[in-house]
Amino acid sequence: MGQCDIALIGLGVMGQNLALNMESKGFRVAVYNLSAKVVEAFMEGRAQGKNIEGYVELMDLVGALKRPRRIMLMVKAGAPVDSVIDSLVSLLEPGDLIIDGGNSHFKDTIRRAQRLREQGVLYLGTGVSGGEEGALKGPSIMPGGSKRAYRLAADILEGIAAHVDGEPCCGYIGPEGAGHFVKTVHNGIEYGDMQLICEAYDLMRRVLGMDAKAMSEAFSAWNEGELNSYLIEITADILRRKDPETDKPIVDVILDRAGQKGTGKWTAQEALDLGVPASMLAEAVFARCMSARKDVRLKMAGIFGRPDKAQNVEREELLDGLGKAMYAAKICSYAQGFDVMQEASDFYEWDLNLGNIALLWRGGCIIRAQFLDRIKEAYRLNPKLENLMMDPYFENIMKQNEAALRQVVVLAAEAGVSVPSFSAALTYFDGIRCERWPHNLLQAQRDYFGAHTYERVDREGHFHTDWEA
Repeated sequence: MGQCDIALIGLGVMGQNLALNMESKGFRVAVYNLSAKVVEAFMEGRAQGKNIEGYVELMDLVGALKRPRRIMLMVKAGAPVDSVIDSLVSLLEPGDLIIDGGNSHFKDTIRRAQRLREQGVLYLGTGVSGGEEGALKGPSIMPGGSKRAYRLAADILEGIAAHVDGEPCCGYIGPEGAGHFVKTVHNGIEYGDMQLICEAYDLMRRVLGMDAKAMSEAFSAWNEGELNSYLIEITADILRRKDPETDKPIVDVILDRAGQKGTGKWTAQEALDLGVPASMLAEAVFARCMSARKDVRLKMAGIFGRPDKAQNVEREELLDGLGKAMYAAKICSYAQGFDVMQEASDFYEWDLNLGNIALLWRGGCIIRAQFLDRIKEAYRLNPKLENLMMDPYFENIMKQNEAALRQVVVLAAEAGVSVPSFSAALTYFDGIRCERWPHNLLQAQRDYFGAHTYERVDREGHFHTDWEA
């Protein structure tokens, strides 16, 4: 009979670090990778002398496990996950559990869980955030599936998660698909946070003429206040670093073309499908797409240049305003992300606890930030909160910082600096608090060319005008 507590399939850096994390918490771990050489290298290297067993055959891996078996997948999302499941399923018994810890699309997770349920195998779609360091030292973990599946995995998942105030950054999210959906939205918010930081950096660099050292000091100062977060912290560190080959700030030798793996795009797509105005999160995705058009941007810069209007800006005043604007924009971004989750919860009947989700993100994950405690408190005070900015704390912050956000967007426009996320945040804020939009005219246009009808302000029903009369 097997003696290992859990198996982990997929020995990329994340998989290796999770295996080491599990072992450090007292669990005996069996590991497998499609390439036997990877298994051998891990066992002879980082896993040497540890309570980890390496296998090059799936049958042997499964045989090494205690019953009911628990197997965690850390493989690339999409077809590779289905391929591993196909290879595993004939080796498993009813009551065994598969945990998908990759960035799978939530609808794939629902499909896989339904398929495995017919064979009595449990399935837990589990979002894991924190990057390589988080995987090793404690990530944020977002499991979704049956409660029975979660109970079977809870001791390991809660044991390896980050802990804040003694509480694990791991908890049951909801039914099948819910965990991976919440992880997707986490990544969409992450895109928004990163884009805001990049736009602030661009304004410092191009409008204020600050060097990397001065910018690093500004981000460090922000990290001491309301903007305290992992991403602000690492930005300050990045801006301090020198390239060993050129002795220039390393950020200055990195090409301005960003990559993406798709989860930010999924957030924008789901927002569109659910009818949620998450424009700021979408703009962060489009900004990465714009960065990829490097060749076109170079040609367009040669044609159009930038506005030649001089910017008379006092550095400390702008930095203060920029910090306030970033906080206001960040609130707008999170308002959109939590709105997406609430709408999905209602549509898919997941009954998500948004306050608890905020707590799971306080440690381990990429968007961990001080103000997540404020979000938890907002949903504790009002579990039915329709928009984050309706909470008294966030309402007050928006009222205090609105002018700074508006000034930053105006300054950027005059200087010819693209700030899609700051601009989208302001547009969202102005839109969500506008009592009457011009879409009465739009609906009239739809009725004019397509007889789509319209509603009236003075009585119930749907009406049509004969516009040709």
